[in-house]
Amino acid sequence: MTSNPDDTLRQLSDAGVAVWLDDISRDRLRTGNLATLIRDMHVVGVTSNPTIFAHALSSGSAYHDQLADLAVRGVDVGEASRAITGYDIRWACDVLRPVYDATGGLDGRVSLEVDPRLARETAKTIAEARALWWMVDRPNLYIKIPATVEGLPAITQCLAEGISVNVTLIFSLERYGQVMDAFMTGLEQAAAAGHDLSGIASVASFFVSRVDTEVDNRLEKLGTAEARALRGKAAIANARLAYQLYEQTFGSERWETLRSAGARPQRPLWASTSTKEPDFDDTMYVVELVAPGTVNTMPEATLHATAAHGHLHGNTAASGYTEARQVFDDLEKLGIGYDDVVAVLEEEGLAKFATSWHELLETIKREMGSSGSQPEVSNQ
Repeated sequence: MTSNPDDTLRQLSDAGVAVWLDDISRDRLRTGNLATLIRDMHVVGVTSNPTIFAHALSSGSAYHDQLADLAVRGVDVGEASRAITGYDIRWACDVLRPVYDATGGLDGRVSLEVDPRLARETAKTIAEARALWWMVDRPNLYIKIPATVEGLPAITQCLAEGISVNVTLIFSLERYGQVMDAFMTGLEQAAAAGHDLSGIASVASFFVSRVDTEVDNRLEKLGTAEARALRGKAAIANARLAYQLYEQTFGSERWETLRSAGARPQRPLWASTSTKEPDFDDTMYVVELVAPGTVNTMPEATLHATAAHGHLHGNTAASGYTEARQVFDDLEKLGIGYDDVVAVLEEEGLAKFATSWHELLETIKREMGSSGSQPEVSNQ
């Protein structure tokens, strides 16, 4: 596969990779920027997270009028956050609805995350997911649920009720296997309840660059030639092994039964695909993870970098499995344990999103307070 720099995103799409934007803001919506990216950059989906919303709320005045109205009404901060994020997600769903219709519901999706502080509480996660699904009320919505141990039964229950789910914060292969099992169990329960499986969708967000950040920091501390030679290899190796696991799982008899009933596979979604290390190619987490039936959600800078100088060279995620396992064998020999790395990353990911959520609530509280009313503070 050769790549014309002027048409890399088109070729990426043709290779079976859905190009999604990892960002949302009201400014992006009201200026028509999202519509432009859909038209010109082959964007067919959007993901959001607490960090993205915290940044959007702290930038500019796009939310001023809604915040003022919420303050006048005396809405508490928790409900205000749902109203604000729900408004943006509903708008984005409407902008992407033509893509959703054109792809038969495969793409044109927008993700909204449950409060990350609930990640260790199954029942509250389910309740919040139901509330967000009802509030946005769009068929092309995904509810994002973290892939914690406590999140797994929530994922199953939501899918069983017909709620489409983006499973987020997946770092380990073991957890990814559990996520796919939770997905299939949810569809089996949905089928038993009489739901149309063709209308229930899911993606599994496997985080990429953060793996290199954690592993490479440990390699730098070792400082040996062997350690330096492994920099920038763990994340792509991890994602490739995840794709191998995806191929195996969705080639099973269990999946064939669900597929025959109208179900669609839960696509792997490569998240956290911006390059954090200046020495690395800024498109590496895109061009090295090409495979059919996947999604790559990119920050806008990565999207433009890929369009400008990304070079595709085959189905790079669906290969190199032996070499990928060797990377982790080599890391283990240096004392860098896989299980410890992914456990640290899950805890840090949850903590970062919880911090961003707190910042979002504090921004809303501050802005609503400046409008002349003092909102109540909700812990949920």
